[in-house]
Amino acid sequence: MPKRRWINRFLLILLAIGNWTIVSAAAPRADVAPPPGPDRYSVVSVQYQSYKWELRQWKDRKLVCSLFVEHDGKPLLKEVAQNCDAAVYRTWASQPPCKQDDISTCKGYYAKQKGVEDKEKEIAVQLPAASARISIEGCEAVFSVATNICERKPTLVISGVEPLPNETIVKIEGTYGGQSFSCKDANVCKFKIPVTDDDGADVRFWAYSSYGDSSVAYDAKVRVKKIDAGDPDQLYWYVDVLSSQWAGEVRATCSETWGVFPPVGGAPEWLSSSVDSAELSSDIPYAYLAANLILQGIVDASACPDGGLSEGSVANQCGLEKSRDAVTEWQNQFDGLILETSQSVNVPSRLLKNLFARESQFWPGVFRSSNDIGLGQLTENGADTTLFWNPSFFNQFCPLVTDAEACALGYANLDASQQTYLRQALVASVNASCEDCPLGFDLSQANFSVGVFANTLLANCEQTAQVIYNYTGKAVSDAASYEDLWKFTLVNYNAGGGCLAEGVSGANGTNGLPLTWKTVAPHLIGACSGAVDYVNDISADSAP
Repeated sequence: MPKRRWINRFLLILLAIGNWTIVSAAAPRADVAPPPGPDRYSVVSVQYQSYKWELRQWKDRKLVCSLFVEHDGKPLLKEVAQNCDAAVYRTWASQPPCKQDDISTCKGYYAKQKGVEDKEKEIAVQLPAASARISIEGCEAVFSVATNICERKPTLVISGVEPLPNETIVKIEGTYGGQSFSCKDANVCKFKIPVTDDDGADVRFWAYSSYGDSSVAYDAKVRVKKIDAGDPDQLYWYVDVLSSQWAGEVRATCSETWGVFPPVGGAPEWLSSSVDSAELSSDIPYAYLAANLILQGIVDASACPDGGLSEGSVANQCGLEKSRDAVTEWQNQFDGLILETSQSVNVPSRLLKNLFARESQFWPGVFRSSNDIGLGQLTENGADTTLFWNPSFFNQFCPLVTDAEACALGYANLDASQQTYLRQALVASVNASCEDCPLGFDLSQANFSVGVFANTLLANCEQTAQVIYNYTGKAVSDAASYEDLWKFTLVNYNAGGGCLAEGVSGANGTNGLPLTWKTVAPHLIGACSGAVDYVNDISADSAP
């Protein structure tokens, strides 16, 4: 290509994508080929023992089949099927057990081991593949609003990762907003990124290795919003990135699951996270909590009418006054743990506290219904959601209560009795009730439960995405906003996927109404109607 034509083409690309400045030696191009993907195997020799078995007829000891297996014990059914003819397999699989005290009555075949031999074979082992990560440079990650704030025009950074010794990343390629880029002889690719619209820009990226292959192609969405208050010294940018390969510290909870950006500048207050547990402090006069503190003798309300209690397991006005200080102290005792869990599990701390307030008023046992347990009132149905829709949590919890080999199958592949056992074990794990403990509670168990409920919220995020797709036919990112998706998640948590499906399908079928909380809520009726006040309470600016 003549030099002048190449320069003109380069300028056209720069104009097309906006104010793009390449920081590393990367030239945008339109002809970057898709990556080949990982292709790395190693052949290794392994020692094993080969066991020879014979299948013979009971009636005349005639040999019908010989086979070799690589394990102790009799051949498995599938091994007989693979090595013997179909008639032998069918007889072997269906024949009745033989009575060893009278083998003259035995039907079919018997298996006899004929020897064992040490052998060696070569097998192909898949080696760890190269990968790539995406991040932002020169920006401040703000945990409380789960976004990045940049005082200078943000720089996007794509880094290659090579896990094999003696191999390196030799090139990074991809596309940004439909335009190609390539960073040769580099394991890091950096470029300034232009302001985007609210939907952000699509990014695809991959890394090439000296091994001769590449990583898979990864996808991301990048949104950059310029905030200009008219003062050049106060110019800054909000940057949000959605990608499984995000290497930064901050991301809005469930935004990657849904493929949806949070509001520009961060999520609303009820979906924000604190940086100090003191910010979660509250002094709400919870009547149910006050009644329990009175009943447990923590508060002396003997001077009050009816001992400070009213019908419905709540405190009367006098009981509330007597218990004010104790109620305030009790409702704030979990704040430090809520904050710690928020940071480790990435669930908004204010959401967790509002949820516990609405569900149990911070009383960590049975609340009004024997089927609702703990600070967040977990049920068996709720436990089923947690274990099915949060595989990462299942993999951590399952080996604590049952056989690790069974856990390796995954929750969906366990039989009904194993699933029931796990659900009941999870519900029991959040029940802090303890007859022999002070106040009737094991508070260490209550503390453990905070993490369970955080992971349960993440599971409900996942199920909410599936319900919306099932009943609208749209990708979640095209169906609803970040805040509305969280409100739908709370419906799913409180009333179940069936109620959420009712609301979503009702709104979706009413003259093509957009999927918002205002359009979904009117369709939550009957047994689902309680979810409306539930969501409104938790999502209010102040805690319930």
